[in-house]
Amino acid sequence: MAMTVIVVENVPPRLRGRLAVWMLEIRAGVYVGDLSARTREMAWNNVSEGLADGNGVMVWQSPTEQGFSFETIGTNRRIPVDFDGMTLVSFQPLEEKTESKNDA
Repeated sequence: MAMTVIVVENVPPRLRGRLAVWMLEIRAGVYVGDLSARTREMAWNNVSEGLADGNGVMVWQSPTEQGFSFETIGTNRRIPVDFDGMTLVSFQPLEEKTESKNDA
């Protein structure tokens, strides 16, 4: 068993309720639990299937240099990037809004 954290944003209430079956919701969309690898995979599959237009990230203890691993799903500015065996987070640039000028 290992400490696991799942954070979801903009997901349907049924997914949030499903996650609450396995984990404790300590803040809106933030779930914490001590899960086995099998239960962690089952919870993440539920996130993948029930995500709709939202996004999520799952972090768990693992025997890596960092002491944890993580996965993301859905659209988010933060994307994981492998850097010499360590997973870091990179930010995608903000989309620029184009303003239309009225020539009248």
